[in-house]
Amino acid sequence: MFWERDPKGGYESKTKQSRTKLVREGLKELRTEIFKWQQEVKEKFEDDPIWVMPVIGTTGDMNKVWELDNEAALENWNVTSDSDHGEGFSSGSLTISPTGHGLFSGHISTQVPKDGRVKTAGYCNMKSLRPRKSFKRDAYLDWSQYTHLEMRVRGDGRNYLLNIGNAGYFDITWNDVYSYILFTRGGPHWQLTRIPFSKFFLASKGRVQDKQIQVQLDQVTSLGISAGDRINAPFRLEIDYIGVYHDPNHTETFAYEMYRVPKFMGS
Repeated sequence: MFWERDPKGGYESKTKQSRTKLVREGLKELRTEIFKWQQEVKEKFEDDPIWVMPVIGTTGDMNKVWELDNEAALENWNVTSDSDHGEGFSSGSLTISPTGHGLFSGHISTQVPKDGRVKTAGYCNMKSLRPRKSFKRDAYLDWSQYTHLEMRVRGDGRNYLLNIGNAGYFDITWNDVYSYILFTRGGPHWQLTRIPFSKFFLASKGRVQDKQIQVQLDQVTSLGISAGDRINAPFRLEIDYIGVYHDPNHTETFAYEMYRVPKFMGS
């Protein structure tokens, strides 16, 4: 099979496959990768460049990145929870709602396993799969021409955490995410939310970093939505689409003050 960078390298895999099986699966996958490569070459010569240059004073331009309206669209997302790793009892799923939209739902439980190791629990997360070129080459989503993240959702009144992945080439950046809170209101009505990218703050492994930097919009690797407000109850978030929006009147680049600190700080 084709080589893929392992973001969790160093952990021993419990499953071992024979070389014969790997060769057979790799040959099957070769046909799919060649088709992807053909499509890339075709798009290179046929597609026109996308210009996002709305006139000042207009409502701006929006591009839907994910439309969660069928089962095939849900295959671009991965849902995990603390129970998947034996670190809690929460559960979550991503399905199609009765109205034909994506439904991120489940139950949050802050109960901690009695193993003497886990101290906190209670989260569920849905995360988009990383875009890839043919032959497993890493790719990025380029949102550099846009200013806002736009979502049309119908929530339950709970708060969710939005996470923009910015994993770079070196492994020290593989856990870098830029986060902001999605506030939802209960009730039967849909809400249209636009969050400036300038509001997202840098975090790594769940910890907000002291040294902040604005999100690198030309190197977006994923988008995640986390439910983990430490309320022991079911949650429900219906999603129509997730897109990016350009506001020509939005000039803010980074919303947070930065302070110059010494290079070496003693305790």
